[in-house]
Amino acid sequence: MIHTRICDLLGIDHPIVLGGMGSATTATLVAAVSNAGSLGTLGTSAFNAATLKNEIAAIHERTDKPFGINHLLFQTQEDMFAVTLSARPAVIAFAWARKEQNLHDYIQRAHDAGCKVMHMAGEVVEALRAADAGADILVAQGTEAGGHVGWMASLPLLPMMVKAVAPLPVLCAGGIADGRGLAAALALGAEGVLLGTRFMATPEAPIHANFKQAIVKSDGHDTVLTEIPDLASQRVWPGAMSRAQRNRFIERWAGREWAIRLNAAEVGKQVAAARAAGDVDNAPLSFGQDAGLIDSIKSVNDVVQDIVAEAEEILRVRLPGLLR
Repeated sequence: MIHTRICDLLGIDHPIVLGGMGSATTATLVAAVSNAGSLGTLGTSAFNAATLKNEIAAIHERTDKPFGINHLLFQTQEDMFAVTLSARPAVIAFAWARKEQNLHDYIQRAHDAGCKVMHMAGEVVEALRAADAGADILVAQGTEAGGHVGWMASLPLLPMMVKAVAPLPVLCAGGIADGRGLAAALALGAEGVLLGTRFMATPEAPIHANFKQAIVKSDGHDTVLTEIPDLASQRVWPGAMSRAQRNRFIERWAGREWAIRLNAAEVGKQVAAARAAGDVDNAPLSFGQDAGLIDSIKSVNDVVQDIVAEAEEILRVRLPGLLR
Protein backbone atom coordinates (compact mmCIF):
# COMPACT_ATOMS: atom_id res chain seq x y z
CA MET A 1 0.00 0.00 0.00
CA ILE A 2 1.19 3.53 -0.81
CA HIS A 3 1.15 5.58 2.38
CA THR A 4 2.17 9.24 2.58
CA ARG A 5 1.87 12.09 5.05
CA ILE A 6 -1.46 13.07 3.49
CA CYS A 7 -2.93 9.72 4.52
CA ASP A 8 -2.12 10.39 8.17
CA LEU A 9 -3.21 14.02 7.99
CA LEU A 10 -6.61 13.26 6.45
CA GLY A 11 -7.24 9.82 7.91
CA ILE A 12 -7.45 8.07 4.53
CA ASP A 13 -5.99 4.86 3.12
CA HIS A 14 -4.89 6.12 -0.30
CA PRO A 15 -3.28 9.49 -1.22
CA ILE A 16 -6.07 10.35 -3.66
CA VAL A 17 -8.51 13.27 -3.34
CA LEU A 18 -11.62 14.13 -5.34
CA GLY A 19 -11.55 17.68 -6.66
CA GLY A 20 -14.44 19.75 -5.31
CA MET A 21 -16.04 20.45 -8.68
CA GLY A 22 -19.09 22.66 -8.26
CA SER A 23 -21.63 21.11 -10.59
CA ALA A 24 -20.03 17.66 -10.83
CA THR A 25 -19.94 16.54 -7.18
CA THR A 26 -22.87 15.32 -5.12
CA ALA A 27 -23.28 13.21 -2.00
CA THR A 28 -23.25 10.01 -4.04
CA LEU A 29 -19.88 10.71 -5.66
CA VAL A 30 -18.28 12.21 -2.55
CA ALA A 31 -19.28 9.27 -0.36
CA ALA A 32 -18.16 6.75 -2.98
CA VAL A 33 -14.68 8.27 -3.09
CA SER A 34 -14.41 8.36 0.69
CA ASN A 35 -15.72 4.80 1.01
CA ALA A 36 -13.03 3.70 -1.46
CA GLY A 37 -10.39 4.84 1.02
CA SER A 38 -9.70 8.24 -0.51
CA LEU A 39 -11.05 11.71 0.30
CA GLY A 40 -14.28 12.81 -1.33
CA THR A 41 -14.78 16.58 -1.63
CA LEU A 42 -18.09 18.36 -2.22
CA GLY A 43 -18.11 21.47 -4.39
CA THR A 44 -20.53 24.15 -3.18
CA SER A 45 -21.08 26.49 -6.13
CA ALA A 46 -24.22 24.69 -7.32
CA PHE A 47 -25.95 24.98 -3.92
CA ASN A 48 -27.47 27.54 -1.60
CA ALA A 49 -27.28 27.34 2.18
CA ALA A 50 -30.34 25.12 2.54
CA THR A 51 -29.45 22.69 -0.24
CA LEU A 52 -25.84 22.53 0.92
CA LYS A 53 -26.99 21.52 4.40
CA ASN A 54 -29.16 18.79 2.87
CA GLU A 55 -26.32 17.52 0.68
CA ILE A 56 -23.94 17.30 3.63
CA ALA A 57 -26.57 15.31 5.53
CA ALA A 58 -26.84 12.99 2.51
CA ILE A 59 -23.07 12.41 2.62
CA HIS A 60 -23.30 11.43 6.29
CA GLU A 61 -26.04 8.96 5.39
CA ARG A 62 -23.74 7.28 2.88
CA THR A 63 -20.38 7.24 4.69
CA ASP A 64 -18.71 7.60 8.06
CA LYS A 65 -15.35 8.27 6.39
CA PRO A 66 -13.60 11.68 6.22
CA PHE A 67 -14.67 14.07 3.47
CA GLY A 68 -14.08 17.68 2.49
CA ILE A 69 -16.14 20.69 1.40
CA ASN A 70 -14.79 23.11 -1.20
CA HIS A 71 -15.48 26.85 -1.47
CA LEU A 72 -14.56 29.18 -4.31
CA LEU A 73 -13.40 32.14 -2.28
CA PHE A 74 -14.21 34.82 -4.83
CA GLN A 75 -17.91 33.98 -4.56
CA THR A 76 -18.17 32.55 -1.04
CA GLN A 77 -21.38 33.54 0.72
CA GLU A 78 -21.36 33.87 4.48
CA ASP A 79 -24.47 31.77 5.07
CA MET A 80 -23.04 28.89 3.04
CA PHE A 81 -19.66 29.10 4.74
CA ALA A 82 -21.46 29.03 8.08
CA VAL A 83 -23.16 25.76 7.04
CA THR A 84 -19.75 24.28 6.22
CA LEU A 85 -18.24 25.39 9.51
CA SER A 86 -21.13 23.91 11.49
CA ALA A 87 -20.74 20.61 9.58
CA ARG A 88 -17.07 20.36 10.68
CA PRO A 89 -15.81 18.29 7.74
CA ALA A 90 -12.35 16.78 7.92
CA VAL A 91 -11.16 19.31 5.36
CA ILE A 92 -12.34 22.69 4.13
CA ALA A 93 -10.87 23.34 0.70
CA PHE A 94 -10.43 26.76 -0.88
CA ALA A 95 -9.54 28.02 -4.35
CA TRP A 96 -9.64 31.13 -6.52
CA ALA A 97 -9.44 33.94 -3.99
CA ARG A 98 -9.54 37.54 -5.05
CA LYS A 99 -6.28 39.33 -4.36
CA GLU A 100 -7.87 41.59 -1.75
CA GLN A 101 -9.50 38.76 0.23
CA ASN A 102 -8.23 37.98 3.71
CA LEU A 103 -7.24 34.30 3.52
CA HIS A 104 -6.13 34.25 7.14
CA ASP A 105 -9.65 34.98 8.36
CA TYR A 106 -11.21 32.10 6.40
CA ILE A 107 -8.45 29.68 7.36
CA GLN A 108 -8.55 30.64 11.04
CA ARG A 109 -12.31 30.12 11.17
CA ALA A 110 -11.88 26.70 9.57
CA HIS A 111 -9.21 25.78 12.10
CA ASP A 112 -11.40 27.02 14.94
CA ALA A 113 -14.07 24.58 13.72
CA GLY A 114 -11.53 21.76 13.96
CA CYS A 115 -11.01 21.38 10.19
CA LYS A 116 -7.85 21.03 8.16
CA VAL A 117 -7.48 23.53 5.32
CA MET A 118 -6.50 22.73 1.75
CA HIS A 119 -5.84 25.49 -0.77
CA MET A 120 -5.48 24.99 -4.53
CA ALA A 121 -3.18 27.27 -6.52
CA GLY A 122 -1.93 27.46 -10.08
CA GLU A 123 1.15 29.52 -9.26
CA VAL A 124 3.73 29.54 -6.51
CA VAL A 125 2.96 33.05 -5.28
CA GLU A 126 -0.63 32.07 -4.51
CA ALA A 127 0.52 28.92 -2.72
CA LEU A 128 2.87 31.00 -0.56
CA ARG A 129 0.03 33.40 0.21
CA ALA A 130 -2.11 30.51 1.44
CA ALA A 131 0.78 28.93 3.35
CA ASP A 132 1.49 32.22 5.12
CA ALA A 133 -2.21 32.44 6.03
CA GLY A 134 -2.06 29.02 7.72
CA ALA A 135 -3.15 26.45 5.14
CA ASP A 136 -2.33 22.85 6.06
CA ILE A 137 -2.21 21.41 2.52
CA LEU A 138 -1.48 23.00 -0.84
CA VAL A 139 -2.63 21.75 -4.23
CA ALA A 140 -0.50 22.47 -7.30
CA GLN A 141 -3.01 22.68 -10.14
CA GLY A 142 -1.51 22.44 -13.60
CA THR A 143 -3.09 23.93 -16.67
CA GLU A 144 -3.78 20.41 -18.02
CA ALA A 145 -6.74 20.16 -15.64
CA GLY A 146 -10.32 20.64 -16.72
CA GLY A 147 -12.43 23.64 -15.82
CA HIS A 148 -10.81 26.73 -14.37
CA VAL A 149 -7.02 26.71 -14.47
CA GLY A 150 -3.93 28.87 -14.68
CA TRP A 151 -1.13 28.78 -17.24
CA MET A 152 1.65 26.56 -15.90
CA ALA A 153 1.78 22.79 -16.45
CA SER A 154 2.03 20.35 -13.56
CA LEU A 155 5.52 19.07 -14.41
CA PRO A 156 7.35 22.33 -13.55
CA LEU A 157 4.74 23.74 -11.15
CA LEU A 158 4.66 20.84 -8.70
CA PRO A 159 8.36 20.68 -7.71
CA MET A 160 8.52 24.48 -7.62
CA MET A 161 5.60 24.57 -5.18
CA VAL A 162 6.90 21.66 -3.09
CA LYS A 163 10.17 23.53 -2.58
CA ALA A 164 8.52 26.88 -1.92
CA VAL A 165 6.08 25.78 0.79
CA ALA A 166 8.17 23.02 2.45
CA PRO A 167 7.55 21.32 4.80
CA LEU A 168 3.82 21.63 4.05
CA PRO A 169 2.41 18.72 2.02
CA VAL A 170 1.45 19.35 -1.60
CA LEU A 171 -1.01 17.46 -3.80
CA CYS A 172 -0.77 17.46 -7.59
CA ALA A 173 -3.80 18.21 -9.79
CA GLY A 174 -4.07 18.28 -13.55
CA GLY A 175 -3.27 15.62 -16.15
CA ILE A 176 -3.57 12.66 -13.77
CA ALA A 177 -5.97 9.79 -14.43
CA ASP A 178 -4.05 6.60 -13.61
CA GLY A 179 -1.31 5.06 -11.51
CA ARG A 180 1.41 6.43 -13.75
CA GLY A 181 0.31 9.94 -12.83
CA LEU A 182 0.27 9.12 -9.14
CA ALA A 183 3.75 7.60 -9.28
CA ALA A 184 5.05 10.58 -11.25
CA ALA A 185 3.55 13.06 -8.77
CA LEU A 186 5.16 11.23 -5.86
CA ALA A 187 8.50 11.28 -7.68
CA LEU A 188 8.20 15.05 -8.06
CA GLY A 189 7.63 15.52 -4.34
CA ALA A 190 3.85 15.42 -4.00
CA GLU A 191 2.19 13.62 -1.10
CA GLY A 192 -0.73 12.59 -3.31
CA VAL A 193 -3.00 13.61 -6.15
CA LEU A 194 -6.28 15.43 -6.66
CA LEU A 195 -8.45 14.12 -9.50
CA GLY A 196 -11.42 15.60 -11.31
CA THR A 197 -11.90 14.32 -14.86
CA ARG A 198 -11.20 10.65 -13.99
CA PHE A 199 -13.93 10.70 -11.33
CA MET A 200 -16.36 12.38 -13.72
CA ALA A 201 -16.23 9.27 -15.92
CA THR A 202 -17.85 7.04 -13.26
CA PRO A 203 -21.42 5.84 -12.70
CA GLU A 204 -21.49 7.79 -9.44
CA ALA A 205 -20.77 11.17 -11.07
CA PRO A 206 -23.85 13.40 -11.43
CA ILE A 207 -23.15 14.62 -14.98
CA HIS A 208 -25.19 13.43 -18.00
CA ALA A 209 -24.23 10.06 -19.46
CA ASN A 210 -23.51 11.72 -22.81
CA PHE A 211 -20.93 13.97 -21.16
CA LYS A 212 -19.23 10.95 -19.59
CA GLN A 213 -19.02 9.32 -23.02
CA ALA A 214 -17.52 12.53 -24.43
CA ILE A 215 -14.68 12.15 -21.92
CA VAL A 216 -14.15 8.51 -22.92
CA LYS A 217 -14.15 9.40 -26.63
CA SER A 218 -11.75 12.32 -26.22
CA ASP A 219 -8.17 11.82 -27.35
CA GLY A 220 -6.96 14.53 -24.99
CA HIS A 221 -6.09 16.88 -27.83
CA ASP A 222 -9.55 18.39 -28.21
CA THR A 223 -9.63 20.86 -25.31
CA VAL A 224 -8.96 24.57 -25.35
CA LEU A 225 -8.47 27.38 -22.83
CA THR A 226 -11.30 29.86 -23.28
CA GLU A 227 -13.46 32.49 -21.58
CA ILE A 228 -16.58 31.44 -23.47
CA PRO A 229 -18.18 29.24 -20.76
CA ASP A 230 -17.78 32.03 -18.20
CA LEU A 231 -19.21 34.63 -20.53
CA ALA A 232 -22.25 32.41 -21.05
CA SER A 233 -22.71 31.98 -17.29
CA GLN A 234 -21.99 35.69 -16.62
CA ARG A 235 -19.52 34.74 -13.90
CA VAL A 236 -16.02 36.21 -13.91
CA TRP A 237 -13.31 34.11 -12.25
CA PRO A 238 -10.24 35.99 -10.95
CA GLY A 239 -7.27 35.23 -13.18
CA ALA A 240 -8.63 31.98 -14.60
CA MET A 241 -9.28 30.50 -18.00
CA SER A 242 -11.60 27.55 -18.53
CA ARG A 243 -10.42 24.33 -20.16
CA ALA A 244 -13.30 22.87 -22.15
CA GLN A 245 -13.78 20.58 -25.10
CA ARG A 246 -13.52 22.33 -28.46
CA ASN A 247 -17.04 21.45 -29.59
CA ARG A 248 -19.59 23.27 -31.73
CA PHE A 249 -20.57 25.57 -28.89
CA ILE A 250 -17.01 26.80 -28.40
CA GLU A 251 -16.33 27.06 -32.12
CA ARG A 252 -19.58 28.99 -32.69
CA TRP A 253 -18.53 31.77 -30.34
CA ALA A 254 -14.73 31.77 -30.71
CA GLY A 255 -13.72 35.21 -31.95
CA ARG A 256 -17.24 36.45 -31.23
CA GLU A 257 -16.99 36.78 -27.48
CA TRP A 258 -18.44 40.27 -27.78
CA ALA A 259 -21.66 38.70 -29.10
CA ILE A 260 -21.99 36.50 -26.00
CA ARG A 261 -21.61 39.55 -23.77
CA LEU A 262 -24.39 41.22 -25.75
CA ASN A 263 -26.70 38.19 -25.59
CA ALA A 264 -25.51 36.49 -22.39
CA ALA A 265 -28.96 35.91 -20.90
CA GLU A 266 -30.27 34.13 -24.00
CA VAL A 267 -27.06 32.16 -24.50
CA GLY A 268 -27.21 31.11 -20.85
CA LYS A 269 -30.71 29.72 -21.32
CA GLN A 270 -29.60 27.80 -24.40
CA VAL A 271 -26.67 26.33 -22.50
CA ALA A 272 -28.89 25.25 -19.60
CA ALA A 273 -31.27 23.52 -22.00
CA ALA A 274 -28.40 21.77 -23.78
CA ARG A 275 -26.94 20.55 -20.49
CA ALA A 276 -30.27 19.14 -19.38
CA ALA A 277 -30.69 17.34 -22.70
CA GLY A 278 -27.17 15.92 -22.70
CA ASP A 279 -26.38 17.82 -25.89
CA VAL A 280 -22.59 17.48 -26.09
CA ASP A 281 -22.37 19.78 -29.10
CA ASN A 282 -24.14 22.82 -27.67
CA ALA A 283 -23.05 22.97 -24.05
CA PRO A 284 -19.57 23.72 -22.67
CA LEU A 285 -17.92 20.49 -21.51
CA SER A 286 -15.22 21.06 -18.92
CA PHE A 287 -12.65 18.29 -18.68
CA GLY A 288 -8.89 17.93 -18.66
CA GLN A 289 -6.31 16.78 -21.16
CA ASP A 290 -6.07 13.53 -19.20
CA ALA A 291 -9.34 12.52 -20.87
CA GLY A 292 -7.01 10.96 -23.42
CA LEU A 293 -6.01 8.45 -20.72
CA ILE A 294 -9.60 7.44 -19.94
CA ASP A 295 -11.10 4.71 -22.10
CA SER A 296 -14.06 3.48 -20.05
CA ILE A 297 -16.69 4.32 -17.47
CA LYS A 298 -15.91 2.40 -14.29
CA SER A 299 -16.91 2.60 -10.67
CA VAL A 300 -15.20 4.93 -8.23
CA ASN A 301 -13.91 1.98 -6.25
CA ASP A 302 -12.38 0.43 -9.38
CA VAL A 303 -10.80 3.77 -10.32
CA VAL A 304 -9.12 4.06 -6.92
CA GLN A 305 -8.01 0.44 -6.76
CA ASP A 306 -6.64 0.46 -10.31
CA ILE A 307 -4.69 3.69 -9.75
CA VAL A 308 -3.16 2.43 -6.53
CA ALA A 309 -2.27 -0.99 -7.98
CA GLU A 310 -0.64 0.51 -11.06
CA ALA A 311 1.35 3.04 -9.03
CA GLU A 312 2.54 0.31 -6.65
CA GLU A 313 3.71 -1.80 -9.58
CA ILE A 314 5.69 1.11 -10.99
CA LEU A 315 7.29 1.96 -7.66
CA ARG A 316 8.11 -1.63 -6.70
CA VAL A 317 9.11 -3.12 -10.03
CA ARG A 318 9.75 -0.77 -12.90
CA LEU A 319 11.63 2.05 -11.21
CA PRO A 320 13.91 -0.09 -8.99
CA GLY A 321 14.68 -2.19 -12.06
CA LEU A 322 16.21 0.84 -13.74
CA LEU A 323 18.99 1.10 -11.13
CA ARG A 324 22.36 -0.48 -11.83
